[in-house]
Amino acid sequence: MGREERRRTLVGLLAALALVGGGCSATEGKERALLATGAPGPSPALRSDRWTALRPAGLARTEVAAARLGRHIYVAGGFERGSGRTTAAVERYDIRANRWARVRSMPLALNHAAAVAHGGRLYVVGGYEQAGDSSREVASLLRYEPGRDRWRRLTPPPTARGALAAAAVGDRLYAVGGAASGRALATVEVYDFDRARWAAGPDLSVAREHLAVAAAGGAVYALAGRAAGQGNFAVAERLPARGRRWQRLPDMRKPRGGIAAAAVAGRVVVFGGEEEAGTIREVELFDPARERWRRLPDLGIPRHGLGGVAYRDRVYAIEGGPEPGLFYSNALEALAIR
Repeated sequence: MGREERRRTLVGLLAALALVGGGCSATEGKERALLATGAPGPSPALRSDRWTALRPAGLARTEVAAARLGRHIYVAGGFERGSGRTTAAVERYDIRANRWARVRSMPLALNHAAAVAHGGRLYVVGGYEQAGDSSREVASLLRYEPGRDRWRRLTPPPTARGALAAAAVGDRLYAVGGAASGRALATVEVYDFDRARWAAGPDLSVAREHLAVAAAGGAVYALAGRAAGQGNFAVAERLPARGRRWQRLPDMRKPRGGIAAAAVAGRVVVFGGEEEAGTIREVELFDPARERWRRLPDLGIPRHGLGGVAYRDRVYAIEGGPEPGLFYSNALEALAIR
């Protein structure tokens, strides 16, 4: 075995050991080890018939916030394996180089926050901060400037909440749903990037937390989620640009909460989540032109509390918990959308 082959083998073994925290069955551990061998170097060609494992992140986390800026994916906050505590850490993945790097941490440790990209900057809104052994929701808006590797606190939103979702459309950031004091919210608040000002948006038709939001075709899509005592929802709704009311869409194929979503060529892909039976493998796509859902290849590693972004014709599933509860992963998988 040559030196380069030995190095790649060692990288794969270390990645497999790092992939999952909190325990797993022998079968699950073997599967995840096989999927953890994404090696450094140029990103491999992606397939449309199955998810491809890419180089794992340096940190294993769950309940993260993620967004893409150019060729880089940023992953912020969450619960970190080892301590199980909320982290302020931020990692950046270079899509072309298939490589991870640490950047400056957020000024506030957060889990269950939401992230968007706008104007070459990263914005992180809401989430929970850890107070002793419990968490409390926060009203915060943080902005990261990659060129200066610097964070800044901006005008906070009116509502403190965690387990929300967010999207950027035009010159506005939409903070959608979430929970406060254990109660699911229908609240939508809109931040004007140019005026640095928050305003109330139209409420969701169904209050929910642990939902996903994606921006496609100038509209905001609010997808699935859950509420205490009601379980997971399959509801999907859309807010047109500058719209005053959410439009109900055909229900998703699978009720789910703790999910991620991303938009590719005007279509919306939803993946991940958890239910009583475990984490969810099924992936589905909504085509606005046909107003219907269709199934895509299953995730290699089903996870909840994961991040999701799109780049060109691909979607990326980032970190998250491979089992319900406080479990962790540093897995990164991608799928080409045809």
